[in-house]
Amino acid sequence: MSAHHHILIVGGGTAGITVAAHLRNTRPELQVAIIEPSETHYYQPLWTLVGGGVFPREASARPMASVMPKGVTWIKDSVTAFAPEANTIQLAAGGALTYDFLVVAPGMQLRWDMVEGLEGNVGRFGICSNYSYDTVETTWRELRSFQGGKAIFTFPNTPVKCGGGPQKIMWLTEHNLVQRGIRDKAEITFVAPGGRIFGVDKYAKALEVLVEQRDIKTLFGHHLVAIDGPNRKATFQAVADGSRVVRDYDMIHVTPPMGAPDFVRSSPLANAAGFVDVDKHTTQHTKFANVFALGDASSLPTAKTGAAVRKQAPVLVANMLALRDGTPLRASYDGYTSCPLVTGYGRLILAEFDYDSKPVESFPFDQAEERYSMYALKAYGLPQMYWHGMLQGRM
Repeated sequence: MSAHHHILIVGGGTAGITVAAHLRNTRPELQVAIIEPSETHYYQPLWTLVGGGVFPREASARPMASVMPKGVTWIKDSVTAFAPEANTIQLAAGGALTYDFLVVAPGMQLRWDMVEGLEGNVGRFGICSNYSYDTVETTWRELRSFQGGKAIFTFPNTPVKCGGGPQKIMWLTEHNLVQRGIRDKAEITFVAPGGRIFGVDKYAKALEVLVEQRDIKTLFGHHLVAIDGPNRKATFQAVADGSRVVRDYDMIHVTPPMGAPDFVRSSPLANAAGFVDVDKHTTQHTKFANVFALGDASSLPTAKTGAAVRKQAPVLVANMLALRDGTPLRASYDGYTSCPLVTGYGRLILAEFDYDSKPVESFPFDQAEERYSMYALKAYGLPQMYWHGMLQGRM
């Protein structure tokens, strides 16, 4: 294995593979390497529907070797440290690699440990979560066995993968209970640190109508800080004053706190929040010109979704190659992201918006209305576009 590469990419998830494939399609002569320890690549957006019993979890997984772009060197290792002033990274297995350009795209890590009583208890005491391959089946198991009582769905006080994700399984649960004829036996509560159910006004208004129609209870301005599993009690803390409230539950779906990986947070590349500090339009690092970042570990101030990566990757590649060629960085990312808000089986609101929280919709109809066509797009169309489009470098 060469110790030096034209371009080193940290992370073999959605962002890393997409950028590598785009680079190979654009400049096949470049030496590109991806540092990624995992043997399996996951299409994580499918986990909502896995948790809802629509697909088996295996449908979301493929061998990493099958998605690694041809001609790209796969380094099966982890990064432990960055030395950007020396264009060097340190590997967990020992040794160092150098680069001309660096792309940082390791995604986010789940911080189960930030909620007292949560770590190790997902799948027990009515606790479930869609947010990892290892836990996603616990959601469907809990949902099938739930016969009524109090069901709580949480949103952490940290950035998360897809800001709409925490509520999607709530809507599926509500619909499932209706289909089973036991909706009147359940109290469903959505708890979130923000002041509304969604951050973009157009879609928030549509969702607020559904909250009223489907009798969803809400507790805004709070986030989960502790779970007493054996006694089925959840403790929430108010964002405003730190006061706490304890709620009983029979089933609780937890979206865990998340953050950039430790090796990013502790590096010279990170901002105060721990994310790779990049210009929000060019994706170039604010201090180290030959470093770029995209996806969940970047500081780009938009929802962290695969749809955002689809727009970020071409901008990053264009600007990095422009820098390499000695020309101005003209490509600009406008913050576009998309959140397919599943609101039930066969129902979906497709939210698309930019940095200004302005809707940027792809279809010639009101996407704030629930539609089966948009649900079918998420369940069947987008996975195909992902495996055969994005990961092949075709935007």
